[in-house]
Amino acid sequence: MSHDKLAAGESVNRAKPRVAVLFGGRSSEHAVSCVTAAGVLGAINKDKYEVIPIGIAKSGQWVLVSADTAQWSLAATSLPEVAPSAKSVTLAEIGGEHQLIVAAPNEVPQELGTVDVVFPLLHGPFGEDGTIQGLLELSDTRYVGAGVLASAVGMDKHFMKVVFESAGLQVGPYVAVTDRQWRKDPESVRKQVDRLGFPVFVKPARAGSSMGISKVESMAELDAAIEEARRHDLKLVIEAGITGREIECAVLEGRGTDAPRTSMPGEISVAGGTHEFYDFNAKYVEDGAAALSCPADIPEEAIARVRELAAAAFDAVGAEGLSRVDFFYTPAGELIINEINTMPGFTPKSMYPQMWAASGLDYADLIDELIYLALNRKTGLR
Repeated sequence: MSHDKLAAGESVNRAKPRVAVLFGGRSSEHAVSCVTAAGVLGAINKDKYEVIPIGIAKSGQWVLVSADTAQWSLAATSLPEVAPSAKSVTLAEIGGEHQLIVAAPNEVPQELGTVDVVFPLLHGPFGEDGTIQGLLELSDTRYVGAGVLASAVGMDKHFMKVVFESAGLQVGPYVAVTDRQWRKDPESVRKQVDRLGFPVFVKPARAGSSMGISKVESMAELDAAIEEARRHDLKLVIEAGITGREIECAVLEGRGTDAPRTSMPGEISVAGGTHEFYDFNAKYVEDGAAALSCPADIPEEAIARVRELAAAAFDAVGAEGLSRVDFFYTPAGELIINEINTMPGFTPKSMYPQMWAASGLDYADLIDELIYLALNRKTGLR
């Protein structure tokens, strides 16, 4: 059953395409994923799509969950979480259809019907890193966002930089540290970091939402920062501090053979005295801790260059659907790429939707466009 020629919102097998919104997950970004889902569930056009919310508990169990956005919203005193259930949901291909199956011990499995597209709002490992994308590819199920390889490269800050460098994009000085290197020869790691110069930023290589990141001002602080990052990932990237403004650009896959589309670049400003950098609380918890200026107050030629480089980064990793690309804009006018995020924060207040809104594409229409792109993209090799 082919969806190759579908228009947005059209379905060949029912009045409305069925969209499974998948969120939660096993990573440390479980709560962020829930908050992202609250935004999408609140804005998706339910007159156009049949929406099935599916949560992934921290254990990895898939469960049917409530579509009540209040349950998944973030408050400063509590973090939303998908709870385990006696009944599990699986996705299977049966008779050429992508079926949702609900099963419980000693009960006959229940078929919930077919799924046209999965919207995986998962951040971090076991969701944003190519694993869930591989599962969806194996079941021949269409999905929003980047494929297996692009997701994996975009998740790993080390290999991401390797790919960017090979594509001719400028990255800042860094050191990649594996678990074996740190356990076998920590002194060698310290010497490499010392050559970068301080301050440095110590980051888990495969985590996001600023989880486990520390700004380190001296060698005396390094070991503690490394151990904090290792709580989230045993592989680390340690980056030299770069003097520059943080500029972001939202990228959206082009239709058909069209080039990637880019938003106007935005600039993040963080409340002075409260946050040294754009950390988890500034991103998600504290109202007013961070603000976005879009378009960024930089020269027109720099704006054009940011958009050009963002599209180049999107193509370099083979991204699809959506990505947010982050840069440092130095006093000398250099644009140094920091990272690409193939499933950026997607709440209405997140920077990716805000940049598109400032560029003329509002939140609900952005969701609709992403579903359209997924419905019109085949699975498998492409």
